[in-house]
Amino acid sequence: MQLTGAEIVIECLKEQGVDTVFGYPGGSILNVYDELYKHSDEITHILTSHEQGAAHAADGYARATGKVGVCFATSGPGATNLVTGIATACMDSIPIVAITCNVGVSLLGKDSFQEIDITGITMPITKHNYIVKDVKDLAETIRKAFVIAQKGRPGPVLVDIPKDVTANKTEYKKQEIAPVTASQAVCEEEIESALKIISKSKKPYIFVGGGAVLADASQELYEFVKKVDAPVTDTLMGKGAFPGTDPLYTGMLGMHGTKTSNYGVSECDLLIVIGARFSDRVTGNAKKFAKNARILQFDVDAAEMNKNVLITDGVVGDIKVALAIMNDRLEDQCHSEWIEKIMAYKEQYPLKYHEDTLTGPFVVEEIYRQTKGDAVIVTEVGQHQMWAAQFYKYTKPRTFLTSGGLGTMGYGLGASLGAKIGMPDKTVVNIAGDGCFRMNMNEIATAARYNIPIIQVVVNNHVLGMVRQWQNLFYGERYSATVLNDNVDFVKLAEALGATGVRAETKEEFKEAFAAALTLGKPVVIDCQIDSDEKVWPMVAPGAAISEAFDEKDLEEKSR
Repeated sequence: MQLTGAEIVIECLKEQGVDTVFGYPGGSILNVYDELYKHSDEITHILTSHEQGAAHAADGYARATGKVGVCFATSGPGATNLVTGIATACMDSIPIVAITCNVGVSLLGKDSFQEIDITGITMPITKHNYIVKDVKDLAETIRKAFVIAQKGRPGPVLVDIPKDVTANKTEYKKQEIAPVTASQAVCEEEIESALKIISKSKKPYIFVGGGAVLADASQELYEFVKKVDAPVTDTLMGKGAFPGTDPLYTGMLGMHGTKTSNYGVSECDLLIVIGARFSDRVTGNAKKFAKNARILQFDVDAAEMNKNVLITDGVVGDIKVALAIMNDRLEDQCHSEWIEKIMAYKEQYPLKYHEDTLTGPFVVEEIYRQTKGDAVIVTEVGQHQMWAAQFYKYTKPRTFLTSGGLGTMGYGLGASLGAKIGMPDKTVVNIAGDGCFRMNMNEIATAARYNIPIIQVVVNNHVLGMVRQWQNLFYGERYSATVLNDNVDFVKLAEALGATGVRAETKEEFKEAFAAALTLGKPVVIDCQIDSDEKVWPMVAPGAAISEAFDEKDLEEKSR
């Protein structure tokens, strides 16, 4: 069967079971869009307001569903506009395939109109990328891209196709695509060593990262925790892998982690790390991190072993597979005295906030109450992100979508569109600060165009909140370029873009606005007015050990 390159692109997407593509057309990718038009009953295309929104939407779709997200862009600025979204997916190991089209092969390397070396640009931020200069290689390349995106540690793959390759014809044979399955290979010696280490521990702590979510290992993790009988902490990316409502859960670890988790990890004799990469925001001063503990790390990627923190022992392999083996062989442990100590810390150091006015933590807790903990929560980056991590109890994986590694302001709105399309029966809420919302608020128009009923909550403090917090605590209250106290009206903006806009200045107004948003069945923007000096507590100062976490009360006592 002779097909054009454009036809092969669409047929390969159909082979992979792709039902939705996010993108923006242009001259170089016109042949692909023309073919997509003919298959609109099989593949839905979402025209975003900007290519960055398309990349984030593909990412959100992938995080929420566990499937590969797909985005399209044309050459030049269309392709470069994907870069931030691709880097975001790369840092958090999210499987997306970005398909760009370039100028014709004969025009490459000549500074042609809208030519860009997108494979060169994205080489450091993709798991792999390709430029396909011969139509005969196209189908096999796209198939490889989907395998690479999913296999082992997931990540983004980019396929760049010159325009004449999309027009040229070649023989195409449809293939049945086998699902990408996890490798069952785990080193027996590493497993045996791990079993011995755990059985000797008196004060173990389990630290869960995004790898547990990506491996769909929640059930195995839960059984493992109960067998080890240890308290559990997590990263931003690990939220929901272990239920946040379980008594053994002690809250997040790191710069804005709970005192319980930070103190507990600092005092444990064994830290069992499940799919976490020891980000600097988690470890604080790496030389002082878990200094009393042996560290046992489970990870699919051998490159993560001893990268940021020196470990004692490691098990390399798929986390779901490795934990299943551990569960079969590990005898039930008992650490009641240690757990009693950690539970006392939970009583002594609860998360607190000012309850007399509308605040970010109240907004998050109210969203939790009204959604009964069953929503998909998406965030931008900053104070609101930390409050969403602290005050919403995530009980299932893939229900907290956030840019953890790159910290991308402007991520959440596009990602929430992808999440809602991927999980149409779920309530999807994007929580943003006003600074982040400005970054890609044009995607409200996309939500309105397709009537995608996301709820956009803007925690509006009229400043760049997290940067201001640092300026307040460490820069002598010099608020350089962080005040956003201008005349932008988010309610009018929402209405102008085709959504419903509501302003909430009190706790009661927010309760009513959110309850109404849940029933409207259309995109809603809720502008929540909070104080400019609200802070995220606890906090670990840059360069300090996590055992030196402090909160508002500590700061007040210190200043007396």
